[in-house]
This record gives sequence, structure tokens and C-alpha cells, in this order.
Amino acid sequence: MEESMRQRLIAAEKRLKEIDEELVSDDIMKNISKFREISKERANLDPQVAAFNQYQKNEEDIEAAKEMAHDSDPDLAEMGKEEIKRLEAEQEKLLEDLREMLLPRDPNDDKNIIVEIRGAVGGDEANIFAGDLFRMYTRYAEAQGWKIQILDENPSESGGFALISFKISGSRVFSKLKFESGAHRVQRVPKTEASGRIHTSTATVLVMPEAEEIDIQINPNDLQVDTYHSQGAGGQNVNKTESAVRITHIPTGTVVACQTEKSQIQNREIAMQMLRTKMYANMLAEQQEKIGNERRLKIGTGERSEKIRTYNYPQNRVTDHRIGFTIQKLDRVIEGELDEVIEALIHYDQSAKMAGE
Repeated sequence: MEESMRQRLIAAEKRLKEIDEELVSDDIMKNISKFREISKERANLDPQVAAFNQYQKNEEDIEAAKEMAHDSDPDLAEMGKEEIKRLEAEQEKLLEDLREMLLPRDPNDDKNIIVEIRGAVGGDEANIFAGDLFRMYTRYAEAQGWKIQILDENPSESGGFALISFKISGSRVFSKLKFESGAHRVQRVPKTEASGRIHTSTATVLVMPEAEEIDIQINPNDLQVDTYHSQGAGGQNVNKTESAVRITHIPTGTVVACQTEKSQIQNREIAMQMLRTKMYANMLAEQQEKIGNERRLKIGTGERSEKIRTYNYPQNRVTDHRIGFTIQKLDRVIEGELDEVIEALIHYDQSAKMAGE
């Protein structure tokens, strides 16, 4: 282990002890936000320190095994050699894990997300594909034990959605789905195609970390709030009361809308949450642009114009163009079995960080 890495882990060990002392103090129990903040820090440090402690113990055990390997008793010497092999293999794995743990963490990884899917190029088929993507993410979220809440939707007459916005809540949602932003392309024969010709259509996905009030401040005087009758399925209130809410942030021109709840107040609260999240996402994009992070360009910027993935139905193939990853399991991926794709993206991102890109 490099000395700089060891010193970072020693510092983490010291900080963990400090946090444990803070958590039992009377002052911290009176400050909920501070308690939440250092609890998150502890959750990040604890596995690092545990792995480091195991690494140090293994170092001592390897020294003991080396002494055993030189014992005059052949059986004991052989046991010592086998123990050295086992421990050194474990050390390599621990070292790899520790390097990964020490990578800079995305502060948004623990956040819930708001997702916006739109049918793009391809008319009705694009909207149908947008519906397929919504179902794919829904089923993946259900398998993870996450909760889904539809925020706004514009169903297409031919099926699917011209637009659907929804929130996914759960454990580390953004960390797993943050690379899904971009243009998704489908190649297949539409149901309406009599000649059997393959069409290419696209739908765009935008994944945004949910913003809290402390993340972004909005001046109420900058808002234009409009109410209108809800459209589509939704109960007796549809088209009878102006429960739907549209909010425009005048300085930026950002527009959000919500019509899923029966109460105008509830729809307004949800719309404000969507507005904060959109503005927070824009702020993060501007920060990344200033930094000029090239790795971000490789893994995905979240721009709707960027083609990130192709779903080829005739060949049952899914290809992620950013990392050159291909899997012949489209039938399972589109039903929500996204683990292999998501793990490949996370692994690529972590490898790029470890390489210092």
C-alpha cells in the first residue's frame, strides 16, 4: 500500500473516532441537520476503516505465516506457505476495494431522482418507445424496492407518452441511474408497419437528483403560476376543477407542470419540487461545463441530443455507445433487468476515476 493512501486511511480512522464522540454528545442531539450530516459521513467512513483494519491485521498475519513457512517441520512450513498465498490474495482484493472507497464521491449519489422521458424522433413509435422505457425503469425500481410517483404525463393516443415525469425514491437511487440521461434509440418493426421494414426512433431520458430547499433558493416573485383543468385519466375532478398547476420561472424560462393529484395545493407542491430539481440540475451542468471534465463527456452529459444507447430488437441487442458495451439480452433488459448495463457503466466510471481521468 502506498504511504499516501495509508495516511489517508489513518486520518479516516481518526475522524471516525471523533464522529463517534460527537454523536453521543448532548449538543448534537439538539441539531438535527448536523446529526444527519455527520451520520452520513460516518456511513461513508465506517467501511473504509473496517477494510483498513482488516488489511492491517492481514499484514501481521502474513509476517507470522512467513515465520511458519521457514519452520523445520515440513507440514508447518507448507501450512505457512498456503496461508501466505491466501492472505496475499485477500490483501489484493482489500487494496482494490480501499482504492474504490477512497474515490471522490458524488454528493448527489444518495439522493432520490426525478426522471423525464419524452418521445423524440419517430412520431407515434417514439412515444410508444418512451412508454417502453418508462415500464423498464419502473420494473427495475420495483426490483430494487424503490418507490415510484408519477408527477406529470402526456399520454399518446397511439400508446406510450409524448412526455412522462416521475420520481423514484429509495436507497442511493441517483448513484445507479445517473448515467441514463441522453437519447435512447430503438430499431424495430413498428406494429403499424405492414411491409415489415425496420424503423429507427428515439426517446430522450433526463435523470435529475432531487433538490431540497437548501440546495436551491427560488424567489417567489420570479414565478408565474397558472392553473388549468386536468386532462386524461384521474378521477371525477378531471376537466371539472382547475387542479392542474403550471409554474414558469421567468428569469430562466424553466417550465414545470403537475396534474396527477386532485388537490391544486398538492400539485403546486410537487411542481415546486420539480422546478427546484430542474434548476439544481441546470446549476450542476453549468458547474461541470466550467470544470471541463472530459470524463463527463465520455460517460454522458445528460444532453438530450446525445445518443447513448441503442435497443436493436431484430438482434435482441442492447449497446451502450459511451463505453462500447453490448449485451444480447434486450428482451430481458426492456423488462427491467438493467443490472448488467448499470454495473458496466459504474465500473467504467470508477476505473476512469482510478486512472485519474
